[in-house]
Amino acid sequence: MINPASLFDIKDKVAVITGASGAFGMVAAKVLAASGCRLVLAAGKKSELEAIAKECSSVEVETVNIRPSTEDNCNTLVAAAVKRFGRVDILVVASGKNQVAKITDMAAAQFLDVMDANVTQSWLMARAATAQMLKQGDGGKIVLMSSARGLLGHPAGYTAYCASKSAVDGITKALGCELGPTGITVNAIAPTVFRSPLTEWMFGDDEKAKTVRAGFLSRVPKGRLGEPDDLAGPLLFLTSKASDFYTGHVLYADGGYTAG
Repeated sequence: MINPASLFDIKDKVAVITGASGAFGMVAAKVLAASGCRLVLAAGKKSELEAIAKECSSVEVETVNIRPSTEDNCNTLVAAAVKRFGRVDILVVASGKNQVAKITDMAAAQFLDVMDANVTQSWLMARAATAQMLKQGDGGKIVLMSSARGLLGHPAGYTAYCASKSAVDGITKALGCELGPTGITVNAIAPTVFRSPLTEWMFGDDEKAKTVRAGFLSRVPKGRLGEPDDLAGPLLFLTSKASDFYTGHVLYADGGYTAG
């Protein structure tokens, strides 16, 4: 048998990451840079995009200050990778959004906005990357961003978010089946709450944080909230040769939350 560690070697691969300035996108950029990948980082906020690119300066980095919000933008991102590096080996769709409101308080436009950001943009970006990977003819790795909320509901006004992540799971499974014979794998990472600028308050010591955290952790077998490092291993697995026989899967990075 070959050295098992070599299965995780992605040095010099070319990875496109959308939402690179967001919580998961930053983790993806740092993990893949530390693994020696050449990066094309995309985000809508230029200053934050430049900051994460600087943190990944140990490898070659191309930045594109756009979101995958249109077909043209998605094609532009892939074209930027091909122009700079000649190919695309890995796509990580880390962009997305949430809007929280009870169904009677949520405008249809808000619901559609979340569906567009999480579902349509994932589909468009996967399509653009797939076209290039098929042209190259030697496979590729596509990783979409799901959530435990794609499997489980939430009582606090998550109809748009839960529906969108369920749809991402559907894209993952359908595209995994469709592209199986091509050598392109399609999988999703589905975390529960992990530390980010949006969730930092849940890690605090004030009474509200303690109460909310205790209630949530009572349903998490591992007994703690997630940390960015908890996403590093699954990401490396799904972007490397180690996962060549795995496609159409939703990998829950949730401390056992969805198991119970």
